[in-house]
Amino acid sequence: MDLVLAYADSYILTPWVYPATWPEDNLFRQIVSLSVITNVGAMTLYFLFATLSYYLLFDHSLKKHPQFLENQVQREIKHTVLSLPLISIPTVAIFFAEVRGYSKLYDDVGDSPYGWFGVVFSMFSFLFFTDMCIYWIHRFLHHKLLYKRFHKPHHTWKITTPFASHAFHPLDGFLQSVPYHIYPFLFPLHKVTYLGLYVIVNIWSISIHDGCYRVPGVLKQIINGAAHHSDHHLYFDYNYGQYFTLWDRIGGSYKNPSSFEGQGPHEYLKKLGNGHGDQKVLGDDDVKNK
Repeated sequence: MDLVLAYADSYILTPWVYPATWPEDNLFRQIVSLSVITNVGAMTLYFLFATLSYYLLFDHSLKKHPQFLENQVQREIKHTVLSLPLISIPTVAIFFAEVRGYSKLYDDVGDSPYGWFGVVFSMFSFLFFTDMCIYWIHRFLHHKLLYKRFHKPHHTWKITTPFASHAFHPLDGFLQSVPYHIYPFLFPLHKVTYLGLYVIVNIWSISIHDGCYRVPGVLKQIINGAAHHSDHHLYFDYNYGQYFTLWDRIGGSYKNPSSFEGQGPHEYLKKLGNGHGDQKVLGDDDVKNK
């Protein structure tokens, strides 16, 4: 994040916003700047990519599903806009620690213990590490002591749109983002790589809520895509993963998506149109908390 802060200081904040007497490394100034950058960046990523996904990928026929709520898109957006500033409070604290040099982020490839190999390897290890952590955090949030208070708001959206991707309770949203933030405090990571991965994981979060279930056949059993995550929203107690199906398989919570078996939301709509809507759609009373 210090790359973004340095760019903002050089081209926007120092010449146009802050008085010249306020040094760029002042702690309070950095916290204020990071708060603004984090919120503006999060909102920009959310509205840009969720909007593109909504109009280019989301199947609008899903809005006819009986589990799609009245004014749902507006409600998803409102929920997100109210939650993101609260999620950003602890997030900024972590970014501030990064900017002050407490992480293992580095500027030059030469600073990597293993050169370019280390840079490339860190991308895969980042995905593996965060996928593992998010799986267990997500599953923990489904425990009966936590679910109704913190995670249930995200399950308000049974048939999701891309705008549901960041519509979390603030604590839920932050907890599921923690692995992204703690990785560079545990392992060396190039700053540009970290920034790119951070953008990618936000786009991925949007993509698994977009209702587009098309996946290359060879990846269907490996990638945790929208089909897997849509079933998680509908049926609650399986497919907790973020990117891959690995940890669901290890944790015994994997189930082949209903869409891959001809029983998903689209098929339900077809049956409904033919007067044969006999698929059971679960509600909150059917939740089996783990």
